[in-house]
Amino acid sequence: MRVIRISLATGLLAAAACHSAVPVSPAPVPAPASAAAGSRSAINRINHLVVIYLENRSFDNLYGEFAGADGLSSPSASVKQVDGTNTPYTNLPQVNGSRFPTTLPNAPFDMTPYMPPTVATGDLVHRYYQEQAQINGGKMDRFVAVSNAKGQTMGHYRTADLPVAAEAKQYTLCDRFFHSAFGGSFFNHFFLVAAAPPVFPNATTGVAKVGPNGEMLMDGFVTPDGYVVNTAFTVNQPHPANAPEAILVPNQMLPNIGDRMSESGVSWAWYSEGWDDALAGHPDSAFQFHHQPFAYFANYADGTQAKKDHLKDEKEFFTAAAAGTLPQVSFVKPMDGHNEHAGEADIMMGERHVIELINAVRNGPNWKDAAIIITYDENGGWWDHVAPPVIDRWGPGTRIPAVVISPFAKRGFVDHTQYETSSILALIEKRWGVQPVGTRDAKAASMDNAFQNE
Repeated sequence: MRVIRISLATGLLAAAACHSAVPVSPAPVPAPASAAAGSRSAINRINHLVVIYLENRSFDNLYGEFAGADGLSSPSASVKQVDGTNTPYTNLPQVNGSRFPTTLPNAPFDMTPYMPPTVATGDLVHRYYQEQAQINGGKMDRFVAVSNAKGQTMGHYRTADLPVAAEAKQYTLCDRFFHSAFGGSFFNHFFLVAAAPPVFPNATTGVAKVGPNGEMLMDGFVTPDGYVVNTAFTVNQPHPANAPEAILVPNQMLPNIGDRMSESGVSWAWYSEGWDDALAGHPDSAFQFHHQPFAYFANYADGTQAKKDHLKDEKEFFTAAAAGTLPQVSFVKPMDGHNEHAGEADIMMGERHVIELINAVRNGPNWKDAAIIITYDENGGWWDHVAPPVIDRWGPGTRIPAVVISPFAKRGFVDHTQYETSSILALIEKRWGVQPVGTRDAKAASMDNAFQNE
């Protein structure tokens, strides 16, 4: 996620507090398929879990047309977007110079005639305070009003055109998977590994100002009480060479899943495309420093053996997959250009890279007892019609896609179970007997229902 500043009326952003104050239950969905009496999930047969962590897509943006899922044909998908005075737009407003016409009705629209998936769209604002305002207490009706991209946020692709959707059709698609924390990439990467926000006590710059009801008065990357919620860089390497010392986040001490796995003897690695070049001081222009969550922790600080052992380049993932030497848990983080981030890559380029990653596992010796989870860090500012559940101050945020591919995954199945990013931690913890890192993952559903019964 790139830092984007936008000016928003206080009246619009007052909705940021409403999501916490007025719980809105998700729309009802069919009950998940239940296991036969006495049976248990096949997660116990997984010996190699691979998490492919992509960027910035809502469920409706990619999978709104997926058969059997709660998508754009749902009655609740007809919600009208409203402006700052709560008046529904007649037509979707567009940014000057965009390829989208100004005559589009106030509704979700197929982007393909204007910007097919082989063309990169513009980026959309996706930040902590702004997403809460867009969700608007669960009404999901201010995505356009609180977006630098205006009507683009309502666009979607044709699901049948997407290579990863074809994989989802063969295996399991989760249609109630929410990103754990409001806002952007940095914050949600932290929830992926720690299920909690990082802290920056006594920050001297970048501190947001909020009103008495929690509304944003001035944006920033640190909350007034010292939590880092928007893009920030670690004091460790790699970070941008020109980043002022005052904005570098100090080493974090909170529990994380890497520590928990190491304590339990579970082998693991975070594979990041472009990591070696970034560490060597010549990062690719598509490398994102804030997509490397373990680098923010004291246990993986510069000079530690744990950093050398666990933080690796994506090219080592391909080597390990071919050799059948994948660790028990692999996190794979493609660079911008390969991760489907709006403004940085077109969808098809990212999807092709994902297929390469899938095939690296599927064609290797570890496939027989592997499971692959493909999901996104957050919605990237794209609209979705399903109101997220209310859990705590931090989220969850908007619904995102999650696909499970495995010899043990249910075939041709849409899993309606409520999950969030921390459900991935819950799965790791349940499968390998690892202690939870916090309350979010301890309470999250562990994705059992996506797998067959033993």
